[in-house]
Amino acid sequence: MPKVTYIEAGGASHDIDVAEGENVMRGAVYNGVEGIVGECGGGLACATCHCYVDEEWTGAVGGPSSQDEEDMLDSVAAERRPESRLSCQIVVTDALDGLVVHLPDHQY
Repeated sequence: MPKVTYIEAGGASHDIDVAEGENVMRGAVYNGVEGIVGECGGGLACATCHCYVDEEWTGAVGGPSSQDEEDMLDSVAAERRPESRLSCQIVVTDALDGLVVHLPDHQY
């Protein structure tokens, strides 16, 4: 199972096994990782799963997956950065084993 590392704004780190085909948001929510809310359940309607993809992984993950994600990123509560993504839109694959995402200090 691919492993994703979630790093909270305060520095706490969580290494979570996330099933292939699942998204990064659910990996956090199902495992109680603080910092990703996922209020809409991954419906691309709230932006409370905003994360920053570690610079070593931005090429593998790529940019926003759709215009809808791009539009939602315009409404994130924390600072939007070039490495900003909605974690509900990042589908975990074996190629993303070791992925590191940083969580913003707030989602609202």
